[in-house]
Amino acid sequence: DLEVIASVAEYKPGDSIDLHTHHGIEAAYVLQGASVQLPGKDPMALPTGTTLLNLRDVRHAGFKIVGDTSLKLFTVHVVDKGKPLYDYVQ
Repeated sequence: DLEVIASVAEYKPGDSIDLHTHHGIEAAYVLQGASVQLPGKDPMALPTGTTLLNLRDVRHAGFKIVGDTSLKLFTVHVVDKGKPLYDYVQ
């Protein structure tokens, strides 16, 4: 069985989104773009209007919000019912 979870999240400058996977598919739309930085990499823009698709069990994120603008995301997860929404990767 699958369930659909829709949410809006805001990540403020200095916040991190840890590397993780999902038990299903995640689709996201960037409501407000921001600068993000992966470890050991230069900052990069994640612009407003960007769409993202993360497939089942694929590692993604692992970045920090940098600069002075919050990142706002609308996400829809279609995931296995009864399993955790996120599995964090060490």
